[in-house]
Amino acid sequence: MPESRRAILQNRLTALRGEMKSLELDALIVPRFDAHQGEYIAPHDERLGFVTGFTGSAGVAIVTRDLVRLFVDGRYTVQARNQCPADLIDRDHIFEHPPEVWLAETAENGWVIGYDAMLLPPNWVRRYADSAAEAGASLQPLTGNPVDRIWTDQPAEPFGEISAFPLQFAGVSATDKRAGLLETMQEEGADLLVDTQPDNIAWLLNVRGGDVAYNPMPQSFFVLEKSGAGHWFVNRQKFEVGLEDTLPDWIEVHPKETFLDVLVEKTGEGAKVLLDPDFSPAAVTLLVKQAKAEPLHKLSPVTLKKAQKNRTELEGLRACHIEDAVAWAEFGAWLETHVPERAAVGDPVSEYEAEEKILSFRRERQGFLSESFRTISCAGGNAAMCHYAADPQVSAPILPAHPYLLDSGGQYETGTTDATRSYSFGTLPDGYARAYTAVFQALHALATLRFPKGTQGHQIDAICRRPLWDLGLDYDHGTGHGIGHRLSVHEQPQRIGKQVNPVDLVPGMVLSIEPGYYQAGSYGIRLENLFEVREAEDGFLEFSNLTWIPIQTAPLLRDRLGTAEIAWLDAYHAEVEKQVGDKCSDKAREWLQDVCRPIGQPSPHWRQAV
Repeated sequence: MPESRRAILQNRLTALRGEMKSLELDALIVPRFDAHQGEYIAPHDERLGFVTGFTGSAGVAIVTRDLVRLFVDGRYTVQARNQCPADLIDRDHIFEHPPEVWLAETAENGWVIGYDAMLLPPNWVRRYADSAAEAGASLQPLTGNPVDRIWTDQPAEPFGEISAFPLQFAGVSATDKRAGLLETMQEEGADLLVDTQPDNIAWLLNVRGGDVAYNPMPQSFFVLEKSGAGHWFVNRQKFEVGLEDTLPDWIEVHPKETFLDVLVEKTGEGAKVLLDPDFSPAAVTLLVKQAKAEPLHKLSPVTLKKAQKNRTELEGLRACHIEDAVAWAEFGAWLETHVPERAAVGDPVSEYEAEEKILSFRRERQGFLSESFRTISCAGGNAAMCHYAADPQVSAPILPAHPYLLDSGGQYETGTTDATRSYSFGTLPDGYARAYTAVFQALHALATLRFPKGTQGHQIDAICRRPLWDLGLDYDHGTGHGIGHRLSVHEQPQRIGKQVNPVDLVPGMVLSIEPGYYQAGSYGIRLENLFEVREAEDGFLEFSNLTWIPIQTAPLLRDRLGTAEIAWLDAYHAEVEKQVGDKCSDKAREWLQDVCRPIGQPSPHWRQAV
């Protein structure tokens, strides 16, 4: 890290510790959360990055009077090492050695540990409080944030326009969605439902926004009374012309900053308030308890209902995936031609150029609005970093001898896409073909799985990993995440991974399946398709593919593939060509015909894996 950058971080930590001293704090918890506890946040809320230099999408730091401990997951271990000076910031794995465990080991008797109660959810606070108590320390909620006090050039709060999401795309009106929530509230005996997740509120009210890059939802809070009255806390000045006239008459709009004050008024003594303990500010739970009311900590019913897509939403997702597949086909044809040609004349394609290229192809597709996340475009050893971001000025070249990985998605009028493909152009690194074949087998294993109702994501994760485990390989990220309907590309609550996630997979849910393997300093492999969960005629559940992008066959070790795996891949490629071919340019169509040939019929461009 340049000395100037290190000096800046050191000055910030010195200033922050000065604030902590004035507040009589021995430690401060700095999460990468805003007041909505989401993965994607606005520059205004990048407090963790401001303090530590780490810019990944997940993590937390604990700052004490003499050290900083940063916790990230396996996606970001390399990034954290590169961004955070080791003499200022210690690093740890958030799952292997959780921050609350470290806190119990490190805190001293009498310590006071501060946290912003609008940034941490109740379950996190409970874990930290229990750990602190083990050491004789205590947790203290703060009014205001010490980081904000030293952040003199902190960006302004976001101000994205809020627009209506037409019923033709949403499929169900806000009033009908409310009816389902009121039934749940009655079953739970709840007087109030509080939801602070922007994607939940956008889905419920059939609106979309632009406060956070790639995420078409406004930042807001919402309260629903058992009477049916709804209270939306949002900046009215962000409304497009005429939006307020389209809102149902049961919704009252309040300034966002009045959220807690109005909630106090609505929370009577003895009231029961339904709120999500993992995705709501702890400040809400504290307020409810102070009002002598009862917090009902349960997964938000909005989250569950949003996850189970209706017929219109599923039709829209299927349609936008066809459009997205055309962009990928155009990109694949361009990539295979330009990488070797440009490398041969000393003007190689760069990672950032490729990132911009797939965006240009998407912009030509019907209904395309924006990327659904920053494209991960990475060659060679950079692909071993799961969430790598290419530098526009000095990104690495894509060379024939170095495999390339692209993870990219789009926001369309009718839905959200996300896919990953790995490409090679020549001689493969040692072990690449073996690992690539196992990654494909992992994708196939889960894509073809049938499972009974009541199955949860963590219960099927090992089925996907088995082909890699058989080789002594693994990947340090989840196997699959939920995806929104023109909302967040990472959607709760459905998930497939090693971590226990007590949420049943049900028809209408949409998830990714994305196994991978990463050889540090050499290459990274990931294959990702999106699938909807469907019910078969016999009542079992299965995955139905949404993504129609060719899977490169050249690196596959065919003698390791089973008959069923070959048949599935051939059928998949036949459907890719059928679904996408007629929409492509002549050049892309020729490329599709080439790469979608049955695996037993090598194309003229076949390169035997080594």
